[in-house]
Order: sequence, then C-alpha cells, then structure tokens
Amino acid sequence: MAYDEGLAQLMRDDLAGESGISEKRMFGGLCFLLHGNMVCGVHKNGGMFRTGKEREAEALAIDGARPIDFTGRRMGGIVDVDEDLMADDARRARLMALALAHTRALPQK
Repeated sequence: MAYDEGLAQLMRDDLAGESGISEKRMFGGLCFLLHGNMVCGVHKNGGMFRTGKEREAEALAIDGARPIDFTGRRMGGIVDVDEDLMADDARRARLMALALAHTRALPQK
C-alpha cells in the first residue's frame, strides 16, 4: 500500500473529534470511514473526498480538486486532490465538511 503517512495523519487530526471513525486500506491507500461509509482517504500523491454527487460541483470548484478516475473511469461523487491542497488547512477543511455532510446522511453499515 503506497500512501503518505503524513497526509494520513492530517486526516486523522481533522477527524479526531468525530465519533464512529475507522480506517481501512482500500483503493491502494488508506480510507477513513464514518460508521462504515467512506468519508475520505489518502494515496501516494494526495487524497480523496467522498462529497456525493450533489456536492461534487462545489468540491470541484476548490483549487486542487479534480474528478477521480483511478480505474480510467470517472467515479461520481468522489474528488481527487493533490498534495498542495492537502497541505492547505482551509481548502482541506472545506472538502472535509462537504464529505462529512454527505456521509452523515447515509445509513450506518
């Protein structure tokens, strides 16, 4: 599994006050789940946030966010972010808020 442990720690810190968070290795990186539903994750060159399709356009408007296409096919409702965005607390917080809003609305697994 190739992911940046420093980026993973940023995500852990961002989610520290949220109950029901767990970690799981997936997508070639490390994902963070809320009650079993993916919120966000880190990979070798940055991270990803599951904002849901209804918040995807707002997420993509944030500098450094782009559609995710790990498999060569776009995955709706998830945005990929570069390391520069991950290092920016304000932009990362905006995406985390969108991702948490989406994930809190999902049924627990």
